[in-house]
Amino acid sequence: MADSKASLSIDGKVIAELPVLSGTAGNDVIDIRTLGGAGYFTYDPGFLATASCESAITYIDGAKGVLQHRGYPIDSLAKEADYLEVCYILLNGEAPTKSQYDEFKDIITNHTMVHEKLVHFFQGFLPDAHPMAMVCGVVGALSSFYHSDLDINDPEQRMRSAHRLIAKMPTIAAMAYKYSIGQPFIYPRNELSYAENFLHMMFSVPAEEYKVSPTLARAMDRIFTLHADHEQNASTSTVRLAGSSGANPYACIAAGVASLWGPAHGGANEACLTMLEEIGSLERVDEFVAKAKDKNDPFRLMGFGHRVYKNFDPRATVMRETCHEVLKELGIKDPLLDVAMALEKVALEDPYFIEKKLYPNVDFYSGIILKAIGIPTNMFTVIFAMSRTVGWISHWDEMLGQPGQKIGRPRQNYVGEINREFVPLKDR
Repeated sequence: MADSKASLSIDGKVIAELPVLSGTAGNDVIDIRTLGGAGYFTYDPGFLATASCESAITYIDGAKGVLQHRGYPIDSLAKEADYLEVCYILLNGEAPTKSQYDEFKDIITNHTMVHEKLVHFFQGFLPDAHPMAMVCGVVGALSSFYHSDLDINDPEQRMRSAHRLIAKMPTIAAMAYKYSIGQPFIYPRNELSYAENFLHMMFSVPAEEYKVSPTLARAMDRIFTLHADHEQNASTSTVRLAGSSGANPYACIAAGVASLWGPAHGGANEACLTMLEEIGSLERVDEFVAKAKDKNDPFRLMGFGHRVYKNFDPRATVMRETCHEVLKELGIKDPLLDVAMALEKVALEDPYFIEKKLYPNVDFYSGIILKAIGIPTNMFTVIFAMSRTVGWISHWDEMLGQPGQKIGRPRQNYVGEINREFVPLKDR
């Protein structure tokens, strides 16, 4: 609601009175929707100071290290709930009762299979294609299988689309991996949990039985939970912008996948592993720590600190516990994991890192966990996309359920040529 007004003055003349809106938490926002009528637009590259929407899904206070979904703190959800319960909360706004959870879980479980014709889509990709290329294409193609359920103005159809996407993303992700390594696709099994089913489809083969470790399944479930939503980031904003045009949900989620694919967004944990490979051994840790402290050295420690969380990443504490549980369970002797643990020790004890608040973040720990489980780095962003699908579709559904939504149309500060005379080609 508008509690007060802001006056915009230019050369001492008030040209607009703009309402100041207050949410339930966070910064107040100045409503500039009428500013264009006064002949002005705002200029905000990257939209770093612009609220593009009203949302009741996720709240972040980076300075205080706060991340909440529908008001529930992320650490509580990661410790006390499973991923499907978090999905229900993001979609519906409230924690489910036991019967609501069981019904939701059954719906998702019974939609995990994909149409057999979809299997043939993978044959069009080269075996060395990046898994994100496959996922982006196949998710967009899902709309061709559900012609009768694409009315975005029908809340029930929107929810059925949401259920299908949440259910089928692990299947599609695992199929992309299997295709890339030349193994047969593994079909989902209804008796397994969401995380167990994903690991089963990733690592089992027809020739022998595969038993899912409860520790690894819980670790995967927490990775899904901790990446489920993160407010109005680049990929979520992309999904909203695509959805504002009336595009079908599968096209919108494919757009989100494409945005997440960018290394500045979804590739952070992959960048952590690349950094560990560059360091290579315990003997070189001190050398690279010194490089990180040197202002004149371009080297950066990936996975430390966070551009949103200025104090600490609230997801990292849970992920750290899970990381050490996984490493203890597997007992892996991997020099890169030894390097990672050495870097963690430095970051938690070295005064320089403490002063600069360069703490290990969720990407650091999730990268270590995924490597330990045996997931290749080119699948890291795929798993991120799979986890984030529920956040994307929740924001898409929220946007379409709000009255008066308009197609997204950002403005610009034009700096090009104007009123040039065009000379025909024969005279140039």
